[in-house]
Amino acid sequence: MRDLLAVAGVGFLSALFPVVNIETLLAVRSAVAGVDEMWALALVAAIGQMAGKLIWYYLGANSLHWGWVRRKVEQPKSAARLELWRSRVHDRPVLTGLLTLVSAAVGVPPFAILSVLAGQLKMNLWLFVSLGLFGRWVRFLAVLGGGEWLGGMLGS
Repeated sequence: MRDLLAVAGVGFLSALFPVVNIETLLAVRSAVAGVDEMWALALVAAIGQMAGKLIWYYLGANSLHWGWVRRKVEQPKSAARLELWRSRVHDRPVLTGLLTLVSAAVGVPPFAILSVLAGQLKMNLWLFVSLGLFGRWVRFLAVLGGGEWLGGMLGS
């Protein structure tokens, strides 16, 4: 249990501070010690990551109320551009969801940046969390499986 909480904590920190790398922790753990509960470990890491990404989401949503950002967005050209992107996000939920899933699983575009933009563009929170969680879970399963495979190759 303590191990799972530590993984969730590192996942949370890595979502906020890119220099903390949850993928490295998972790969080393699986290569050195093996992974008995790979699915659960990946899910706990994904939950920790999404908790941190929610902070970025809400920072993005609230940043439009900050004085210097609000002054920038109140300019007609910027306001029109923001409204255009908001309508694109809301009018194309499948495309928005697919982009979120790919970003969470592969990291292109960077998921930290997408998290802020999702908040600014008022992306559906449920869609963001569910697809982000699933994408991160798939990503971490791949890292754990790759680490375990590498550990097996080096141990042979």
